[in-house]
Amino acid sequence: MELRDKLALLPDAPGCYLMKDRDGNVIYVGKAKSLKHRVRSYFTGSHDAKTERLVQDIADFEYIVTQSAVESLILEMNLIKKYAPRYNVMLKDDKSYPYIKLTQERHPRLEVTRRVKSGDGHYFGPYPDATAARETKRLLDRLYPLRKCRTLPNRACLYYHLGQCLAPCIRTVETEQYEAIAKEIKAFLKGGHREVRTKLEEDMRAAAEALDFERAAELRDLIRRIDTVMEKQSVILSDHADRDIFGYAEDKGMLSVQVLHMRAGRLIERGSDLVPLAVPAEDAFVSYVAQFYARFATDDLPQEILLPPLQHADEALEAFLDLRVKFPKRGPGRDLVEMATKNAELALAEHFALKEKDESKRSKALDELGAALGIAPPTRIEAFDNAHIGGVDAVSALVVFVDGRAAKDFYRKYRLKEAVHGDDLAAMREVVRRRYTRLLKEGAPLPDLILVDGGRAQVEAAEDIVRHELGLSIPIAGMVKDDRHRTAGLIFGDPPRPVPLERTSEAFYLISRIQEEAHRFAQAYHHTVRRKSALASFLDDIPGIGPKRRKFILAHFGSLRRLKEADPETLIRLPIGRRAALALIAKLQENGDEA
Repeated sequence: MELRDKLALLPDAPGCYLMKDRDGNVIYVGKAKSLKHRVRSYFTGSHDAKTERLVQDIADFEYIVTQSAVESLILEMNLIKKYAPRYNVMLKDDKSYPYIKLTQERHPRLEVTRRVKSGDGHYFGPYPDATAARETKRLLDRLYPLRKCRTLPNRACLYYHLGQCLAPCIRTVETEQYEAIAKEIKAFLKGGHREVRTKLEEDMRAAAEALDFERAAELRDLIRRIDTVMEKQSVILSDHADRDIFGYAEDKGMLSVQVLHMRAGRLIERGSDLVPLAVPAEDAFVSYVAQFYARFATDDLPQEILLPPLQHADEALEAFLDLRVKFPKRGPGRDLVEMATKNAELALAEHFALKEKDESKRSKALDELGAALGIAPPTRIEAFDNAHIGGVDAVSALVVFVDGRAAKDFYRKYRLKEAVHGDDLAAMREVVRRRYTRLLKEGAPLPDLILVDGGRAQVEAAEDIVRHELGLSIPIAGMVKDDRHRTAGLIFGDPPRPVPLERTSEAFYLISRIQEEAHRFAQAYHHTVRRKSALASFLDDIPGIGPKRRKFILAHFGSLRRLKEADPETLIRLPIGRRAALALIAKLQENGDEA
């Protein structure tokens, strides 16, 4: 899957994105009002040096869609703290966004704090804009007459005379009065701020009509800050609970499951999975959840899990998991389940879109390749490559592509039996003859196109066997490389000549993939043969090691290096007899002394 394909499918929605390197490590976390535009911007236009280095290291990315830009801002903070990506320079310390706290004291007060302690008050937030949080706290101080002083003075202060404090320093305030005020503050911070906002809008318009523009601007800014601080978010909850939130979606026989991991009240990670459906989607989802925790230790389990509404919400699931299972219908819990479900839907849509795009590209590549060679689009392509060092341990390998996709079940390896060491053309003739003689004998499907790694000489060697010796009319083309050992193009025809292929075409990309895969497969086999050859040579002339014991040692160790790394006790325990084992150890020690 290419980055450009994933970039084309990014949603135009707020969220966070995680850039990963080739090893799958998260190297950068970012937020966006529009994931579509923000993530794409990294791969277009010019950037500063730091961003250029980041882009060069990006091998993949994933994203989490949130419900608002505020949520993406807070989620970004959580993810940066979890992964500490090397390209993020801020928020790596313990700095947190502020909360508004209503203290649990005899005479409660409001304060803005970044530290949350369980049991010492009611917390509201976090709020991504510290200035807005402080301004909202000042507004609440004016609206509700709680004490403002950290320690009670001996006499009433100015706030009492302004009507903004009940003055518990000089008079008795009943607990019921505090409880009534606290109830109103909680209602304000949980969404009941709209009445206050409406009143401030009326005051702003009145100030503007009275030409008091300075006052109108102050009220306008205060309204904006209230809007900022009161915007809903559900990626951090003040209950500090550990919970997992599940969502799912199904389409075209596939089930997409997303699980959001919230620890200590903070959303810190997302997991995703795609599985084929064999039963109704809801049954498959419940089964998935039931099996999900089988691989976790008891200490790693959350306090509760949140699931979307199910038609058959089985209480047995809670008993089976020994976890509290909830199906929230309102509040932050419902918002989190909806977020998980939305991400599951997007993952499923992306899966099918990428699959369709991949199939479309493969079909286009085959059409372009067929048109360039003047043949029908080749459904089955077989490609050969040889590998050796100085003609020693020469091998050949065959890779097969069906409908433009690697079909590894049909790959074959060949130890050359007849060709003289170093004779590439003889090696090509031998392996082509062995391959298609066998296919004809078995009545197996023949390819639509044969590709050989090399130029005109290799093509003519293959044609000599396929056409003249076996009487087959399979098209044969050569895959030519440039000075850097990269794909340069094809040669084809009678006589073989270069075939024009646009380097940006899907056909050229397919040929490059086939050539790289054939080279990789041949080299991997060659290295295996070399290791065994070195080991086999080492075992020559060791007393007591005949063909059977030699075969056992080759299969058991596979390479001379692994044999040398084995300790003497391991070698003594081998089922080759004590005398043979001691001779083997002596040879290893002699070899080590010479080195």
